[in-house]
Amino acid sequence: MSLLRHRDFRLLWIGQAGSTFGASVTSVALPLVAVATLDASTFQVALLTAAAWLPWLLVGLPAGALVDRLRCRPVMVTCDLVAALLFASVPVAGWLGALSIGHLLAVALAGGTVSVFFKTAYQVYLPTLLDRADLAEGNAKLQGTEAVAQVAGPGAAGLLASLVGAATALLADVLGFLCSAACLLSIRSREPRRAADPAAGLGRQIAEGVRFTARDPYLRVLTVWGGVSNLGLIGYQAILVVFLVREVGLGPGAVGGLVAVMSLGGVIGAAIATTLSRRLGSARALLLCALGAEPFGLLIPMTAPGARLALPVLAGVVIGAGVVAGNVVKAGFRQAYVPHRLLGRVSVTMQVVNLGTIPLGAVLGGALGTALGLRPAMWVITTGLALSGLILLVGPLRKRRDLPEPEHDAEPPEPDAELPAPARSVRRELLSAAER
Repeated sequence: MSLLRHRDFRLLWIGQAGSTFGASVTSVALPLVAVATLDASTFQVALLTAAAWLPWLLVGLPAGALVDRLRCRPVMVTCDLVAALLFASVPVAGWLGALSIGHLLAVALAGGTVSVFFKTAYQVYLPTLLDRADLAEGNAKLQGTEAVAQVAGPGAAGLLASLVGAATALLADVLGFLCSAACLLSIRSREPRRAADPAAGLGRQIAEGVRFTARDPYLRVLTVWGGVSNLGLIGYQAILVVFLVREVGLGPGAVGGLVAVMSLGGVIGAAIATTLSRRLGSARALLLCALGAEPFGLLIPMTAPGARLALPVLAGVVIGAGVVAGNVVKAGFRQAYVPHRLLGRVSVTMQVVNLGTIPLGAVLGGALGTALGLRPAMWVITTGLALSGLILLVGPLRKRRDLPEPEHDAEPPEPDAELPAPARSVRRELLSAAER
């Protein structure tokens, strides 16, 4: 059955679309508030970005352990409602004349913390909603929506900011979070009880997730590759706008259009991920996404006015397609492979490494650009990105067509797991009705 006919997945998908679009608007609108309304310095604007990602390093591992103790849907609904209140506070403070840089930093930090819990719970929740065979398609649809939002959101942010002001534009994010909460509350599927022992110490649970990730040859190499490739990705993205303006000589409008077109690669990657995985095998598809796509970054330092403006577009589209398609394959593998009781902790362990390198990559790009100049810095960073895929050849992926099925015993079955599929469906509907 197509996931388009899966009512509960449709609700999750619609909610995610609204929330992701709002977050994409905020990624541009919040810095615009700082610059246009509060006359913030470059360093203060950079701090806003750092504050949004810092929670992955501060609370990522405890969040994974806590999510593994709780049912995910209530966690996600709570995160949506808290985030809506946080971002609504910005336009309210602006209307009252009480807005400050400290307020924006607090909202960015608290919003980033909420995002850590939501994204961790989200990764754990999807396998309870879909069968294992549908995870790849489900992840592809969700990643595709996110990619579209990242293309449309910045343009919408600029339009809204010009029409109603940057602070009021943040209400788009508030509406997105409220939409997500409403959709989650409308889902009927009964989430199974978590197998984690609440009596176990938090530190012990965190260590269990870290050990599982570090000892597994597949998860370990995927984690290291994700962290190193993000250094290169964020490193060149951090100086891309400055490079296009100061080295290539483009105006702000041309830069915005060029970056928007480069971002279309994510939409393509989400569309082709399941086809690549099915035809080539999931392991080979992942190797293609890394070894085939990331070297295209070497085209970016060759950018010049005229026909060579096509080079960064080609690089951005191919890299974006490879990153998103690889993320779809990786997420589906992790959700099917990791024991469900450990999924929150393993997911967040990998994310702490992967996303924790984002601030470092931005600092690295800025430092190299300052020390070497923008074009030499681009050569250094994109060369590192091109070579990062070789990390995947160190592990067992190079010998396989497909990523492995789990070899561990599955969690104890749900009460209706041994019933025929139609009977399970009827029972879930009855249980959902009883809960309501």
